[in-house]
Amino acid sequence: MAAKDGDGWTQCERGHRHWGLHGASGLLAVHHDEHGVPHVLMQKRVWWSHHGGTWGLPGGARDSHEDAVMSALREAHEEASVRGDELRVQGVYLDDHGGWAFATVIAESAELLAAAPANNESTELRWVPLPEVKARKLHPGFAESWDRIQPELTPETLVLDVANIIGARAEHGWWRDRLGAATRLLTDVAGLRLAHSVLAQWYPRIVAVVEGAAKSAPAVPGIQVVAATGSGDDAIVDVVRQARPWERVLVVTADRGLKERVSKLGATTVGPKWLLSQLDD
Repeated sequence: MAAKDGDGWTQCERGHRHWGLHGASGLLAVHHDEHGVPHVLMQKRVWWSHHGGTWGLPGGARDSHEDAVMSALREAHEEASVRGDELRVQGVYLDDHGGWAFATVIAESAELLAAAPANNESTELRWVPLPEVKARKLHPGFAESWDRIQPELTPETLVLDVANIIGARAEHGWWRDRLGAATRLLTDVAGLRLAHSVLAQWYPRIVAVVEGAAKSAPAVPGIQVVAATGSGDDAIVDVVRQARPWERVLVVTADRGLKERVSKLGATTVGPKWLLSQLDD
């Protein structure tokens, strides 16, 4: 296990030659402007590189000790001087070729970060508005997966109706210790790798609304805990209302009245069983 121990050529089960003995990763940084238009940070590869002259993402071979996110952020720093602490990872799309895979790490940027070639692997780095991406000469691998990745650029927020979920979870004696039940739920969710239909790893922004006896639930890493001062339903509606117009919001609740209220604001809903089944797994 050492730095750059992933450098080298390998062949996948499709018979294609790829760079990266342990697979490869790339960073897809995306910024939404005030109109909600996504801008993607793209790299033009130097002429002598594999598929030189094409546009794609900062990225490269994974080292044996790295996961996809660690590898993509390292490569983006080496090639474009982009720092990981300036981004929020949203998810990982995995393009598996059989025996070799490329992981596209989608990460939200709050602004159009300054980026310029930091080594000799690229000739240009540019924030490209979404409608202009396909007009460029794209790296074949990026072009092949772009239509599947594009819908996942939208940031997502997962809102938890904690009181409703712990009721559905029905732990023994939960009604006598609502604070304890809420704390256990938040801790379990924080350690959960959420399922997604397209992304191999999904990292939505998570907001948990607690109320009543559970209002003093402690902060949990990775989860924003909102203590309702009045009705929990009203607090959840406020969270949904504060979402940016282009943001997707998914509310976990079985409350019919609440579902109707947040649906009118553009959110989608799912019942607690969706979340609890993943905790059981």
